Amino acid sequence: MRFTDTERYFVSEASVYRLLKAHDLIPSPAYITIKAADEFRDKTVRPNQLWQTDFTYLKVTGWGWFYLSTILDDYSRYVIAWRLCTTMRANDVTATLEDALVASGCDTATVAHRPRLLSDNGSSYISGDLADWLEDRGMDHVRGAPNHPQTQGKIERWHQTLKNRILLENYYLPGALEHAIGAFIDHYNNHRYHESLGNLTPADVYFGRAETILRQRREIKQKTIEQRRLLHQQNAA
Repeated sequence: MRFTDTERYFVSEASVYRLLKAHDLIPSPAYITIKAADEFRDKTVRPNQLWQTDFTYLKVTGWGWFYLSTILDDYSRYVIAWRLCTTMRANDVTATLEDALVASGCDTATVAHRPRLLSDNGSSYISGDLADWLEDRGMDHVRGAPNHPQTQGKIERWHQTLKNRILLENYYLPGALEHAIGAFIDHYNNHRYHESLGNLTPADVYFGRAETILRQRREIKQKTIEQRRLLHQQNAA
């Protein structure tokens, strides 16, 4: 899809795979990705309908463990806000949520419903302080069933994607780790095509560009097919 978007010419994925395999350029997977078996019965249909949040651990050599707090839009998988924290307290969660509300415009826009928040049952997410904060801002809170991480499958997958890249390096200063996270999130949001999004970037979906891009791809595909047919007819004549 990147070739189609940049070169304005359609090449099918099957053709690319066939050529790469013929030249022995398809590596064996280094690990097996386990997909979540269960899905929400009522799936999200627009951005800022449901936000997933969680912490993950990252180590800085000589400093110890740091905790990445992320707000991920469920519909688009767009990382709306993130913070690298030294603790996993409720105020770390609310600070990240404040950033997300500002970044999304939900702090000032008049909306029928504020985003719902989906989390696990960690101590910071079941605290009274977080409950009060969410109530003050008119946000509902949904928590996943205990011992059922598939409920937060999208943000768990995000953590895996992040760590597969970030942990290729060692970090000796918190600032270096924070810079690496920020650079990867920019790549993830704006440049990395996501198969489950129809080979669009999270930003394409979050900011409403998806239909325009998909329509352009269909037009390019049709034009490419017509050009190939004409060339085939000319060669056969």
